[in-house]
Amino acid sequence: MIPEAREVHLSRKDRKVLEACCRSPVTLQRDLKRARIVLLAADGRSTRSIAKEVGVQPRIVSLWRHRYADHGLEGLQDKPRPGKQPIYTKTTDKRILKLLDKPPPQGFARWTGPLLAEALGDVDVQYVWRFLRSHKIDLVARKSWCESNDPNFTAKAADVVGLYVAPPAKAIVLCVDEKPSIQALERAQGYLKLPNGRALTGQSHDYKRDGTTTLFAALEVATGKIIATHSKRRRRVEFLDFMNSVTATFPNRKLHVILDNLNTHKKNEDWLKAHPNVQFHFTPTSASWLNQVEVWFSILQGQSLSGTSFTSLKQLQEHIDAYVNAYNDRAEPFVWTKKKVRQRRFKGRRITQL
Repeated sequence: MIPEAREVHLSRKDRKVLEACCRSPVTLQRDLKRARIVLLAADGRSTRSIAKEVGVQPRIVSLWRHRYADHGLEGLQDKPRPGKQPIYTKTTDKRILKLLDKPPPQGFARWTGPLLAEALGDVDVQYVWRFLRSHKIDLVARKSWCESNDPNFTAKAADVVGLYVAPPAKAIVLCVDEKPSIQALERAQGYLKLPNGRALTGQSHDYKRDGTTTLFAALEVATGKIIATHSKRRRRVEFLDFMNSVTATFPNRKLHVILDNLNTHKKNEDWLKAHPNVQFHFTPTSASWLNQVEVWFSILQGQSLSGTSFTSLKQLQEHIDAYVNAYNDRAEPFVWTKKKVRQRRFKGRRITQL
């Protein structure tokens, strides 16, 4: 049943707006039909005749007649629709985050999506994964860090960085450290041809140990060149022997040597008195990453030692010596890019073992 037709009275302003809407080529069809309905109704047309001309059902004409009569042009706009109520809300998100702060179930090393969904009870695992992705939370990736508790961190770090950024005039700055227990591993190596014709290079899983060597290295900050020697052990005696060879390489030169806090690097006052041109600078506790020679050790591992096979300890040592010679031919100094060193405490953020 069609409701009783409402009279429509148009003001001049509203008529101009509706007529402009009908003439505009970018007007949506729904808005065009509503404008025509109101204009025809204002001309005194009946509901059925308007419906036939516009091409809609009579109840639609009646709807827009009433809407305009009650609310004017604003009544021709769509009302906001509530839509379907979301199943999961911000409260659900807070529950997931709160659960992540708790230890995983007994016997498990970490939380997973299914474990979180099971613990929540009323949350689908797919929503858990979507929430974790949206907040960039990776349950598998792990980062390691080392927090220095050295009370003199700022002073020591500034001292070391100062040697990198503004080395003393007419002095040599060296970064010294050891890479202990480099193993001479003998592995079967070669190429493996797959059934699809693809060839892979690799090595066997089993290996034979042919001894270990400790590499003492000094990196000259100004040039990037390396001085290296091998030793069987990593004691104070071997360290001072290496330092003797380093001082012999730079006779009558002032040497600033950057070291970490290894016990064998400290309490060498007698040797320092015998070598007044040498000054030791120590990185802060648990901050040996400030020593640039650690970067070179990483390069050595990646470019020279990983994926290689040695049948004897001598072959390993000769291999490293050959790499050092090749590296020195194209050596370039590392560029220190950190402008400021700040000491920042991690109050309330230390993780304790549960």
